[in-house]
Amino acid sequence: MKKVYVNEERCLGCHLCEYYCAFANGSEPEFYKAFRLGRNAVPRIKVEDGNGINFAVQCRHCDDPQCMKNCIAGAISKVDGVVKIDRDKCVGCYTCVLSCPYGCVVADGGHSASKCELCTANGGTPQCVKGCINGAIVFEERGETA
Repeated sequence: MKKVYVNEERCLGCHLCEYYCAFANGSEPEFYKAFRLGRNAVPRIKVEDGNGINFAVQCRHCDDPQCMKNCIAGAISKVDGVVKIDRDKCVGCYTCVLSCPYGCVVADGGHSASKCELCTANGGTPQCVKGCINGAIVFEERGETA
């Protein structure tokens, strides 16, 4: 299965991936409006900066997802290898946020949690990958499992 991977040596820490992700998963039709006037655009990828090393953290779509195991509402499922949250079922307890060992499930500012779903609802090519001008983020298949 294709997943998002990061080459830390190429990551500049510019956070463009966060902007593209938040826009792709938001409701605002114009990019600049999504981040103006205090709108709450929440990225599903997060750039960590520290000691000269930058890297983006996103859902690993684990083989045995702890977020799914611990979801009390049964709102998290795995479809074709992609771990997804059904926002209509989510009760906002955020047990999944606490359960993710990678910190990839986040509170979305509303009543539910959110996470990277590989832009399956947005055309299938992750927008963080498209928006990374340095090629630090790739969407490819590797032999690894999480």
